[in-house]
Amino acid sequence: MHLTRTLALALAALLPLGAFAADPGQALRDYLKGLDTLSSDFEQITFNADRSAMAESRGVFYIKRPGKFRWEYTRPGEQIIVADGKRVYVYDVELEQVSHQSQAKALAGTPALLLADGGPIDREFAVEDLPSSDGLTWVELSPKAEDSEVQTIQIGFDGRDLHRLIMEDSFGQVTQLLFAGTKRNPSLTDDLFRLQANKATDVLQFD
Repeated sequence: MHLTRTLALALAALLPLGAFAADPGQALRDYLKGLDTLSSDFEQITFNADRSAMAESRGVFYIKRPGKFRWEYTRPGEQIIVADGKRVYVYDVELEQVSHQSQAKALAGTPALLLADGGPIDREFAVEDLPSSDGLTWVELSPKAEDSEVQTIQIGFDGRDLHRLIMEDSFGQVTQLLFAGTKRNPSLTDDLFRLQANKATDVLQFD
């Protein structure tokens, strides 16, 4: 064997894989590093399995790590989803109804768990880098939980900015989120992550 090739192989055996390529999902890890709070406007577009129907909605979300978030849908109907670190509450303002269940069960394998949780990504998801497209850097996540309704999550970054998220569930439904006006580490009060519903609202507990 040629001496140069022999030395190259020996050097490769001594160096960690990361010396040649970044770990899968490094763009996502870089984004989450140092992230304490996050807020953003969003547009959500959902397609059914055969892509023949589409629903659109808009709103704003707030995240306070670890474990808290508030997701407000303002159009077409007002709905508020709040996670307080222990339970997730879904408030349908028009129906005056609140449902809630344990946060661990409600968020398993979801993008909300990914963004709000402070733990290692690999604990909950298998991570893979995708080829860049539309000028974005893409990372794909597959939930490790066998009972997760989410099949894949694709996250697109524009430089270091969160730009797009695409999620496909076990029924073939695809949801795309487009983010705008994102603020990293804004000051957020704890009151945002407490649900204050009308006293006349029906409350349903699922566990």
